[in-house]
Order: sequence, then C-alpha cells, then structure tokens
Amino acid sequence: MLKKIVLAVVIFQLTACAELQQVITQLPNGGITNDQIAGGLKEALNKGISNQVSDLAVKDGFYKNELTKILLPEELQKVDNTLRKIGLSKLADEGLKVLNRAAEDAVSEAIPIFVDAIKGMTFTDAKNILLGDKNAATQYLKTTTSEALYQKFNPIINNSFKKVGADKIWTDLITKYNNLPLTKDVNPDLTDYVTGEALKGVYRMVEVEENEIRTKFSSRSTDLLRKVFALQD
Repeated sequence: MLKKIVLAVVIFQLTACAELQQVITQLPNGGITNDQIAGGLKEALNKGISNQVSDLAVKDGFYKNELTKILLPEELQKVDNTLRKIGLSKLADEGLKVLNRAAEDAVSEAIPIFVDAIKGMTFTDAKNILLGDKNAATQYLKTTTSEALYQKFNPIINNSFKKVGADKIWTDLITKYNNLPLTKDVNPDLTDYVTGEALKGVYRMVEVEENEIRTKFSSRSTDLLRKVFALQD
C-alpha cells in the first residue's frame, strides 16, 4: 500500500491529468476523480472559513483570541507602559480594545472574497495544495485574496475607529502621552497597522483549520474530505 501511495505522489507531480486519473483509480481508496480532488480542497477551505474566520467577526473574536489579538505597534508600546505607570490603565485597556473591535467589524467582509477565490480554484491549484506544504491552502488564499482584502478592510477599519470611538480614545491617549515631560511625540498610522494585523489574524485561523484537517482524521467531517486527504497521508 505504501509503495502505491508513493508512486501516486510522484506521478501527481510529473504527469498530465489523464495519466493522473489512471493512477488515482488504482489507489486503495477505490478511486477519486479530478473534480472530487478540487471539490475536497474547496470544501476544506470553506470549512476553515466557516469554523474559524466567521468567529473572528463577533464581539471579542479578536480581543479574546490569543492567536489573533491585536497588540499595540512597537512605537506605541511605550505609550501603554507609561500610561499604566501613571494610573491610566483603564484608558490604555480601552485603547487596545478598540483596535480589536475595528478588526472584528471588518472581518465579515473577508468571507465573500474568500468564497470567490475558492470558486476560482482549478484542479492544478488543488493538486499543488494537496501535495504542498502543510499550510499550502492558506498560502493559496493569501496569494489570491491579500490585495482585495486589504482594500476592503482599510476603509472599514477607518470607519470603525470612528463608530466605536477609537479615534477619540486614541487622540486622548496619545495627547496625554505626548504631553508628558521627557517623552518623544508619537503619531502612528493605526488604520494601516490594524488592517495588516487583522489580515494576519484571518490567515492564521485559516491555517489552524487547515492543520486540523491535514493532521487529524476526526477533523475530516465528510466522506469527500476523508477520501481526498487520504491521498496526502
């Protein structure tokens, strides 16, 4: 059985689709079509979005998730530390929370962009993902969606800062810091920073689900997922 699977992997990489199909049908799982392989990978990515990314779009989806929680940019960490030392911890906490609220507000916009990218996946894309690195599916989504997501997230996060009062909170926070003696004024582009951190969080959670499906049989919740990912085992 092991020899057959190794042989299948080699031929996956070297032959045309017609030859590939002939080899796959000889595998001990009873055969699988090119459409099923592509469908299985699409199902896995949709599962990642459903199970993980959607959870980021709710209140505290970022803020209470240690894998995605957005922390202060480096140049503002000294602001946080200084404010806490002078008894303004509540203000510092609120400033951190609104950064995460803005990301949570934007994430729902990611789902239709991901869905479009998944719909456009070809058999070649699916083959490369199946036989690629352990995060190959996540990297595929990064390549196909990063630019569109940034353009979508950035204005939403900017508007969200205003909606949740982040602009006022951060203006107050930074003004208090800049008025302290012996401090160097700071004024970072928080919208760009939070947009980038939100994207990192989204892809990180997709990768979590991809790893689950690749490594845990119990996470392959459908017959198609089990059949397709048996090829990489």
